[in-house]
Amino acid sequence: MRDYLGYKDKVCVVTGAASGIGKATTELLVDLGAKVYAIDINVVDIPGVKSFFEVDLRNKDAIDMAFEEIPRQIDSFFGVAGLSGIKSNYYDTFTVNYIANKYITENYLKKRMDRGSTIAYVTSLGGKHWEKYATEFSEFTVAKTWSDMTNALYKQANPNTLGVLAYPMSKRALNYYMVEQAMELSRRGIRVNALLPGSTDTAAINDYAIMDGGLDKLIEDAGLVGRLANSQEIAEPLVFLNSDMARFISGYPMVVDYGYNTLVDLGIKKDKCKFRAGLKFYNLDFMQNKIAKKLNLAVSTAPVENTMTNTMQMQIMQPSINTIMESSNTTEFQVIHNDYLNSNNSEYNTEPQFVEEKVDEVSEDEEVL
Repeated sequence: MRDYLGYKDKVCVVTGAASGIGKATTELLVDLGAKVYAIDINVVDIPGVKSFFEVDLRNKDAIDMAFEEIPRQIDSFFGVAGLSGIKSNYYDTFTVNYIANKYITENYLKKRMDRGSTIAYVTSLGGKHWEKYATEFSEFTVAKTWSDMTNALYKQANPNTLGVLAYPMSKRALNYYMVEQAMELSRRGIRVNALLPGSTDTAAINDYAIMDGGLDKLIEDAGLVGRLANSQEIAEPLVFLNSDMARFISGYPMVVDYGYNTLVDLGIKKDKCKFRAGLKFYNLDFMQNKIAKKLNLAVSTAPVENTMTNTMQMQIMQPSINTIMESSNTTEFQVIHNDYLNSNNSEYNTEPQFVEEKVDEVSEDEEVL
């Protein structure tokens, strides 16, 4: 039987391999005869995996230690690991979703991949419109090292900025980076793509239900099929993207959402991903408090040390962010924005020192958070 996908004996690296889409991807690759090197902060116990590396992707040294043990030749990389920001702070969310992927690509994949190798990142529908909002994450696109990217991160957000606000920024940045790398690596015959999944039933389903206003709302926004995808239904097109059968596909953000995005294009569904995520005025205490109040959050503004990352983390006492990025209620944030622009009340701290860019007028078809 012909090996149409071409994974037999290929060296594949999968992040986030312990659960969800990453686990389903790993299982498929093992079945296809690949030599799979699995990376996750949790234990990967999938039979047939060549090696498992317990790695916290927020930790550069941990990444380096793992890749010291991974073979010199890497044929395919699957960047699946990600954080929603519901239970993680801004810094950790952005680091796992974007910085770790870029660091691995720049420091290992580019040096260990030859012609015919492939890279696929799992991003998100929340990362749509990256081309429209590219100026919001431009500092991350020009940053070269882990330190440069971390410094840009500290400029972008405060220690107590809600982690969920990092989600769309990180996914947009990764979509941009994918296109950039596809152009650069095409000269070497290396393909780079991204997969943008729709709502998927994984261990993080409760996080995304919170972000969308409840599980019923999440299912309602699941496209034409009327249900959530399962992990294998997302892993299969991801495996396809890095396979020989997709050898003429590169630089492509593949949307896998059973037609939801088509409904948006037709105007049947609202485009909840079209908003500004990087305005520094979101870091203001009053804005954080307004978000908490609007969304019935109980938030501690006192930062606590995260012993795993030695950064500061906001404690979310009640994990019930009904939605910040993608809700049909985002017009509430427009009201907050207008309050900020029009009020002279000292509560709003109208002259923050760190707000460097001008907040432009918002168009009719666009909203701020």
